Amino acid sequence: MLKMSTLLLRTLRDDPAEAEVASHKLLVRAGFVRRVAAGIYSWLPLGYRTYRKIENIIRQEMDYAGFQEVHFPALLPKDPYEATNRWAEYGPDLFRLQDRKKNDYLLGPTHEEMFTLMVKGEFSSYKDLPLSIYQIPVNIAMKHVRVPELSVAVNL
Repeated sequence: MLKMSTLLLRTLRDDPAEAEVASHKLLVRAGFVRRVAAGIYSWLPLGYRTYRKIENIIRQEMDYAGFQEVHFPALLPKDPYEATNRWAEYGPDLFRLQDRKKNDYLLGPTHEEMFTLMVKGEFSSYKDLPLSIYQIPVNIAMKHVRVPELSVAVNL
């Protein structure tokens, strides 16, 4: 059992200078997250426990409703995104990299292409449908906003 006396928890009295959104201020001040770099945050123990509890509530409700959970990697191949023209649409804002064999990859901001490819590859008849699947991914935000934001988001 975790005791408050041993919990890694340091609250802040004042709002962080870089925080402009109320949720950001509260998460940092309450000791849920800490800034690593611009737009990059680490979950502290209390925040991560809360995150996991919320995730489990969502997972239980989705499972109860008959949905099936899948999980896709964050690093994705170029081909599905090129087929939907999103490789070009995202432009230079998309985090891209190449492996040793010069294959292109990206950090997937969304997984619609991967869902589509999975269903296309696994099912061959309309009789297999309807299908209810979901994913709770790590959120990679690519917002064209100058105001720094921090939110806890679970994409379904």
